[in-house]
Amino acid sequence: MRAAALRLGCFEREATVARDLKGVALAGGGPVGGIYEIGALAALDEALKGVDLVGCDIFVGVSSGAFLAAGLANGISPRDMHRSFIESEEADDPFEPNVLLRPALGEYARRLANIPGLAATAAQAYLDHPFSGGVADSLQRLSAALPTGLLDNQGVGAFLAKLFSAPGRTDDFRALKRKLFLVATDLDSCEAVAFGAKGWDDAPISLAVQASSALPGLYPPVGIAGRHYVDGALMKTLHASVALREGAKLLFCVNPLVPFDADAAARHTHKKRRSLAEHGFPTVMSQTFRAIIHSRMRVGMERYARLFPDADVVLFEPARDDEQMFFTNIFSYSDRRRLCEHAYQKTREELRRRADELEPVLARHGVSIDHDVLADASLHLSRPRAKKRRGPAHALDHVASQLARTLDVLEHALAGVRPR
Repeated sequence: MRAAALRLGCFEREATVARDLKGVALAGGGPVGGIYEIGALAALDEALKGVDLVGCDIFVGVSSGAFLAAGLANGISPRDMHRSFIESEEADDPFEPNVLLRPALGEYARRLANIPGLAATAAQAYLDHPFSGGVADSLQRLSAALPTGLLDNQGVGAFLAKLFSAPGRTDDFRALKRKLFLVATDLDSCEAVAFGAKGWDDAPISLAVQASSALPGLYPPVGIAGRHYVDGALMKTLHASVALREGAKLLFCVNPLVPFDADAAARHTHKKRRSLAEHGFPTVMSQTFRAIIHSRMRVGMERYARLFPDADVVLFEPARDDEQMFFTNIFSYSDRRRLCEHAYQKTREELRRRADELEPVLARHGVSIDHDVLADASLHLSRPRAKKRRGPAHALDHVASQLARTLDVLEHALAGVRPR
C-alpha cells in the first residue's frame, strides 16, 4: 500500500506527495565485490535520469555492501567513493587497503592468556575420568584457545568513524536524513539483525559496518551491546526484503558475485575451454561459494516478486562469462583500478543491452535512461596512468592531470552530464 505522507529527507521538510520510495540494496563479496559495486553504482548514477542514488530513500547493505550503503546514506556519491577508495592517492582522507590485512593481535593475546586455565581444566578432566573420555576429549577443551579470526577489521570501523565525522555526515543512524539498514548475523542465535531499524539504531554506523562484514574465520565476531555479530551474508545474500518492507517501490540491487560459466567464456573469447579444476583448490572453492550464494539469491528474488507485487526490483550483476571478475582474487586490491573501470563499463553495456526491458519498468517510477551518456565513449572512471617521474617534470604532470580533471568536470557540466 502506497504511503501518502513521506518525509523528504534531502530537503528536511514534510509534504503530502504521491511518489514512490526508491532504494538501493548492495550485496557482499569481499573487497573485490565492493570494488565492483563502486564501478556499477557510478555507471547507474550518471546514466539514470530522475533518480540520484545518494538521494534515494532507503539503503540496505550486507558485508562489503554495508560499507558502500553507509557511504551513500551519508551523501557520498559513487564518484567520490571511487576517488577515496580506488584512486586513494588523490583523496583528502584515503582508504588504505592494508587496513584489511592487519593481524588480530588483540584476539591472539586474549586467547593465549586463556591457555593455562584451559590446560589445567583439560588435565583435571582427564584425571577425573581417565577411561571415559580419553586424551583427545580432554585436549578438545584447548580448542577454545584458538583465535576466532585471523585478521582485525577494527581499522575499517575506525576509518569510517573518522569519515562520518566530517561536516554534513554522521555516524548515528538516528541523525541520518535517509533510512539505512546494515545487516549482520547474531552469532549465538543465527538470526539476521538489521542495524538501523527501530530498537537497533543506537550502535554507531561504523561499528555496524564492521559487524556486517566480519566474515567468520577471517575476522573475529564484533561485540555490540553484549552480543556478538558476524557477516550478514550468512543468512541471506542481499536482504532486499528489508527495503521492500520499508515501502521501497523501485529498488536497485547490485550483486557482485555470480558463478562462472567456463563454456560460455570459451565461446565468447573463441579460446579452448580450461576446466576450473585445473586452477586448483581456491578456484574450486570460489565457484562453489558463488554458486551457493547466487542460487540462494535467485530464490529470494522470486519470493520478492510474489510478496511485493507492486514493487520493482532491478538487479545488476556481472555476466556469467566475465573472466576478469571471476579470476580476480576475492581479497586482492592489486588490480582495483582496472576492476572498478571494468565494472563501470560493463554496467554501461548492460544498460544499453537491457534498455528495452528496463525502460518501461523505470518509467513507472519517473526514471529514464540517458542514452546520450551511454553513447559517450569518452566517459571513464580512471584515466590511464603514465610511468611515475620525479622532479619538476613530475610536479608539472600532476598539475596538468588536475587541470585536465577540472576541465572534464566543466565539460560534462556544460553538456548536462553530472559526473560523480
